[in-house]
Amino acid sequence: MKSVKSLLAVPFAAYVRNRIKKQMLTAAEDQLHLLEQLLRDAQHTMFGKAHHFQEIKDYKSYREAVPIRDYEGFKPYIEKIKSGTQNVLWKGQPLYFAKTSGTTSGVKYIPISKDSIHNHIDTARNALLCYIAETGNHKLTDGKMIFLSGSPVLERIGGIPTGRLSGIVNHHVPRYLRTNQLPSFETNCIEDWEAKLDKIVEETIHQPMTLISGIPPWMQMYFDRLQAASGKKIKELFPQLTLIVHGGVNFEPYRAKLMESLGEPVDTLETYPASEGFLAFQDQPDAEGLLLNTHSGIFFEFVPADEIFQPNPTRLSLGEVQTGVNYAVLITSNAGLWAYNLGDTVRFVSLNPYRIVVTGRISHFISAFGEHVIAEEVEQSLQVVASSHQVKVTEFTVAPRVQVSEGRPYHEWYIEFEQAPADLDRFAEELDQQMRKKNIYYNDLITGHILDRLQIRLIRKNGFIDYMRAAGKLGGQNKLPRLSNDRYIADALQAYVIS
Repeated sequence: MKSVKSLLAVPFAAYVRNRIKKQMLTAAEDQLHLLEQLLRDAQHTMFGKAHHFQEIKDYKSYREAVPIRDYEGFKPYIEKIKSGTQNVLWKGQPLYFAKTSGTTSGVKYIPISKDSIHNHIDTARNALLCYIAETGNHKLTDGKMIFLSGSPVLERIGGIPTGRLSGIVNHHVPRYLRTNQLPSFETNCIEDWEAKLDKIVEETIHQPMTLISGIPPWMQMYFDRLQAASGKKIKELFPQLTLIVHGGVNFEPYRAKLMESLGEPVDTLETYPASEGFLAFQDQPDAEGLLLNTHSGIFFEFVPADEIFQPNPTRLSLGEVQTGVNYAVLITSNAGLWAYNLGDTVRFVSLNPYRIVVTGRISHFISAFGEHVIAEEVEQSLQVVASSHQVKVTEFTVAPRVQVSEGRPYHEWYIEFEQAPADLDRFAEELDQQMRKKNIYYNDLITGHILDRLQIRLIRKNGFIDYMRAAGKLGGQNKLPRLSNDRYIADALQAYVIS
């Protein structure tokens, strides 16, 4: 028998899904109209006046007037907002600052406005409603839902409430879902991740869970604690569990182990949220890629990834992109970000509708010898070989070994397996062959005797968790980089290597 929530969810899900389908048809054209609206709304701001928004007539003149900036380029404007200045990047003052860690900028403070908060809240809702409309699974609204997130405790920076995005969003969970939500607010406020996780296990282990959401490595840690406490697979504990919602990192390297912990198949829903905006989500269960979120206050631009650090890179609007090209993503939004270099790279797998896969970070690659290996290549290669050897990977990262006492340099893979391959040397050989197929530059360096075959360093059980704990990055929204062009992480991992 359907509950009131289920009865209401089904028609609302169908309505939202139909609206999104209609928007797909005019996405490229609507994006250009959105840019015009954003420029009108911000023309009297400090940024708008400095860049002559009133004189910008089209996308071409926008490209000429507003250069690409990363967070460092916006930092002077952010500092003005923090000092109390109004109308800097967007009308008035931000509603929040989303606090996030930057690789070069230290802590970043990303503005969220009264207008842009809906992008974060409504898109998460729409992703779930599309899932319900496509699958007919309305029962998840009747059980308990857990969101493994950061603390909702907010501090004030320049009078503006500030915290992790997931903590901010926690304050905006719709009232009709509050009774479904776990963990409790008090538990969510615990700062120490492991203490928090123990409390989450205590609060959820006997509940009728239907949905679990979080970043895959921390979801796995939650599953491990549940299994240790109960001796049961997750689906035995939560027979009504039907959906895993994930985002933040590529799910595929974690899929095999997560599914083994579950014990039975469970639907998955991929999302692409960032502090700067909710960019895309999986709108159909079986379609490749994520639907770009084109009608939610964000204007997208795309730069061929190999041009992003050039003085005048090619900038493309949505209607100008092609499938199969690796692009860096720029966003202009109603939070007050203008031609902002997000740092992510994506590839379009469909132009009707516009669907993407996330391929990595422009700062996370290996090109110590010109090979420019990206995250998508290492993740797919490892997935293929691990499946062939029937082993499960817990976590991994890759770095170049440039200085060697003898022989040639090589790529060094730090891998934690649930159980190591029976023949590690063969595993490494096959992994190297996969990488050579994926990246022609890497292949050329191997065949040209510039690089030696990759080498694998086995990380002890829970070694990556211990490393993240030691680095003060355990839990929450913290992610381990797949690739580094330096050896900062690799050298720190030496303490956890077993062979």
